Formats: sequence, structure tokens, C-alpha cells
Amino acid sequence: MERLHGRVALVTGAASGIGEATAKRLAGDGAAVLVTDVQDAAGTQVVTDIAESGGRASYRHLDVTSPPEWEAAVAAALEEFGRLDILVNNAGLGDLAAIEDTSLADWNRTIGIDQTGVFLGMKTAAAALAASGHGSVINISSIFGTSGGFGTSPAYHAAKGAVRTLTKNVALHWADRGVRVNSVHPGFIDTPILDQAKGTPIEQAMLDVTPMGRLGKPAEIAAGVAYLASDDASFVTGLELYIDGGYTAR
Repeated sequence: MERLHGRVALVTGAASGIGEATAKRLAGDGAAVLVTDVQDAAGTQVVTDIAESGGRASYRHLDVTSPPEWEAAVAAALEEFGRLDILVNNAGLGDLAAIEDTSLADWNRTIGIDQTGVFLGMKTAAAALAASGHGSVINISSIFGTSGGFGTSPAYHAAKGAVRTLTKNVALHWADRGVRVNSVHPGFIDTPILDQAKGTPIEQAMLDVTPMGRLGKPAEIAAGVAYLASDDASFVTGLELYIDGGYTAR
């Protein structure tokens, strides 16, 4: 099914995990995808994988905390593919420290990537998305954007909570401009961001509090993103889509 045929997507943090799965899913649904990340070799491999599957994609280095790099990435999408319809703000950084052990530098780094990067993406892509006629922004937040989790990772929780509210704010602002803005809130997903928790009591705690009793798969998040990116969700904006194995239903 190519429900995104003719559309162009820019996906951040697309070299691995949820971003990689999302880039491949959008390409599989017919979109041309600008794969962006700071992991250049891995990002280039994602483009190769998409091409080998018959899709269209290219790679661009993008530090989401850099306004000039954002401007260059959006310009690259327009130059290479002629338009920009879909923006997926996925790039993210996790941490496990408690507030007493979180340095200001660590706080600022997490906030810069997880929160400010989303702001810069929407701000920079605003005109291109409005010109699309099918503009759709999907911001990847988290179940920890609405809960206190395990009492650790204060910067991550603060940033993801900000993404949740920023999404609603911009959804209202752009509601009459043909651009929909929604957030996806993954539960515990088996991606590199959880590598630091593997084999620790934290991993077991994640499984214990997930009613379905397992970690989610990146492809399961990508499926939700693909829905929100498509015209199947044409009357959906400001939504929080939880893909969490039942975590938030507890």
C-alpha cells in the first residue's frame, strides 16, 4: 500500500531504532525520505537499505540543536525532492541519573536534543509544510512525557513533557493552515537508547510495569507514525498516540 505516494518526509535520528524503522516504513508506503542523523555511516546504510527495497531516500547530517543545520536539511529536502510534507522529530537522548546526580551540562544536552531540537524542526520547516497541502508533523515524545516514571532521568522527563505540550500548542496554531501536528508516546521499546538498561533491575522494572509483558518493537511505533503522516488521519491533530503495551492504562 503506497498511501504516501508523492509525499516527502524528513526524519531525524533516523540512523537506528525508531527513526530507522520510521524512515523505512514511510518509504515503504511510498514517500521519498530524507534520512537525517549525526551517525553518518549508519544513516547512509539506512538509505542503501531503502533503495534496495525500491524506495527513494537520501542522507543528510543533522545536529538537531543547530539552526544552520536545520536550515540546510530543509533546503536539501526541497532541492532534492521538490517539497516537504512530513516532519518526524524523533532524535532523542536518554539518561538514567537521579536529579542529585544530573549535572547542568547533562541537563542542557538532553533538553537541547529532546526538546529544543523539536522546536527548531517545526520552526524551520513551517513554511515548507504549509505549502504542502498535506503537512503533517509527528513529534516523538514518551510515556514519560506524562508520568514520573521511576523517579530518575529528570531532564528526559522534562523534555518529553515539553514536547507533548508544544505539540498541542502548534497544532492549534496551524489547525487552519493545513498542517497537522501530533505526538507519539512510545512505551519501552527495544532500541539502542535502552542499551544502558539491559540486564539491570531497570529493564526488569520496565517489563513488570508493562501489562503486555514485553518490550515494544520499533516497527510498531513506525506504524503509528505512518498513520498520522497519512490522509487516513486527516481530521487528527493535537493527538497523543500512546503505543506502550498498556502502560498508561494502569
